[in-house]
Amino acid sequence: MKYTKLYNIHQKLGAKIVDFAGFKMPVQYSSIIAEHKAVRNSVGVFDVSHMGEIFIRGSKALEFVQFITINDASVLYNGRVQYSAMCYEDGGIVDDLLVYRINEKEFLFVVNAANKDKDLNWMKKNNNFEVEISDESDEYSLLAVQGPNSKEVVQSVCERAVDLEYYHFFFAKVAGVDMIVSRTGYTGELGYELYFKGNETVAEKVWNTIFDAGKKFDIQPAGLGARDSLRLEMGYCLYGNDIDQTTNPLEAGLGWITKLKKNNFIGKGALIKIKNEGLKRRLVPIISEEKAFPRHGYELTIDGQKVGNVTSGTVSPILDKAIALGYVDFKYASEGNKINFLIRGKEIPAVITKLPFIKK
Repeated sequence: MKYTKLYNIHQKLGAKIVDFAGFKMPVQYSSIIAEHKAVRNSVGVFDVSHMGEIFIRGSKALEFVQFITINDASVLYNGRVQYSAMCYEDGGIVDDLLVYRINEKEFLFVVNAANKDKDLNWMKKNNNFEVEISDESDEYSLLAVQGPNSKEVVQSVCERAVDLEYYHFFFAKVAGVDMIVSRTGYTGELGYELYFKGNETVAEKVWNTIFDAGKKFDIQPAGLGARDSLRLEMGYCLYGNDIDQTTNPLEAGLGWITKLKKNNFIGKGALIKIKNEGLKRRLVPIISEEKAFPRHGYELTIDGQKVGNVTSGTVSPILDKAIALGYVDFKYASEGNKINFLIRGKEIPAVITKLPFIKK
């Protein structure tokens, strides 16, 4: 079991600690709802140091990135980030990830913690480009400062103006520590990610400096529970729930990152075939007025017949309604269609809606 360099801080704060992706991680501090609302209304900080950081270096780095990911990395420039995915030859998803272009010969992949070793092996297996693939995950800590007041907090401890556009990054000192500062986020709110190296003392210094800067905004630590409910309100996919090797990006609503016109990439042939033959199912957002808690794996029904399954579900802390993502047979997957959650043998009425659940 691994520990992030902020584990002692989480313990001192009384966090509920769980085993997650091989790490001891805080799932909540006060309550999931309170932390969720802190991020929506002011600012919260997540320790997401369990995420994987894999660097690609070499003269053919861009060619490798183009071959192993489904999005078009050729449009990236230095300081730009891209949401992408890696697929198997059959179109199933290896992982979804962020691609950072540092320069033409150096890229950073930020991957899901639970998939890091699998991703690394997949990348090495398909390295026909003589690039260096360097797993530096254990060297980096990663904090996500999220919420409408996040910019003021980060700006007060950053040496340069944080006027970052969405999906951009730069290098700067924050709290006196060299960092990659990016603006991607997984909550739907304004937010910043801080990647930095250093031991526990360095990590705790950064954490404490940020919390001192955020006192006037009642800054709060936030755990994995709030991270999950926040991303679900926006309809962001979670690997292992909504996407995995049995799903493809087209049926998962990720056609917008699947560039079938670019040169050869792993899974291209299969994805073109899937598109031409027509989708069999589609991942859809579902909402209900009923007081119910749809959970992963629950059946979705229409007129008593199973038409799909829930992949992610919760009661939205902001809407106070049941929300879910789930795969539904394609012919039933249109917005506005009535559908039911099957919960303990009872059909709970719901409707297929459009994302995000929380309208900004």
